Amino acid sequence: MRVHYIRNCENTTPRAKYSVVVRLWLKDSERRPDPEPVKTDDRKAMLVGLVLWLLALVCLLLFLSPLLESHLQWWLWTCVVGLALGFIGLVFTHKRQY
Repeated sequence: MRVHYIRNCENTTPRAKYSVVVRLWLKDSERRPDPEPVKTDDRKAMLVGLVLWLLALVCLLLFLSPLLESHLQWWLWTCVVGLALGFIGLVFTHKRQY
């Protein structure tokens, strides 16, 4: 597959002036080596998500009566499921970290 990109060349026709062929795939021998993976602490991101789900659950529990009258109990269950999945993710990332 070949792709054309714009390049400023002088003394050429207007159409050919901006057309240069670029290859999208390289042979293995032409590739640079892959960079080393970056070490990150994913537990911080998981904790931030857990705190946000917990905050949302507390806010919804403060307005439980109007929530139940509006038949929007699924909002509570969404927060509970978010917390459960967050704890599973936190355990997984903690095990992977060590």
